[in-house]
Amino acid sequence: MARRPDGPRDLFPGALEIMVMETLRRQPLHGYALVQHIQRRSNDLLRVEEGSLYPALQRLLKAGLVSVEWGVSSTNRRVRIYRLTARGAKHLDREVSRFEQMLEGITRVLAPVKP
Repeated sequence: MARRPDGPRDLFPGALEIMVMETLRRQPLHGYALVQHIQRRSNDLLRVEEGSLYPALQRLLKAGLVSVEWGVSSTNRRVRIYRLTARGAKHLDREVSRFEQMLEGITRVLAPVKP
């Protein structure tokens, strides 16, 4: 689950996966680096718990949207490095488009009504 500093907030289904795939589109990373990147990019508004991240990564792996290989972290530890696949990039493009449409609809509903 992603959390805001003022308490838990559930994301819409698939939001974590979209953020993970977009992050991996930019560069392959290990799990802890993914968490740190999402937290930084959201200005600490989102905090991804390991209990949410690793099941999401497993779903993405199972679907063939990301791949994994062993690597070494900056602290010289053996880590699993996740990488977005070509299939994952296509899927991400579709999901981002759907998200943008949903966001536009929500924005319209929340906009002040003009008299």
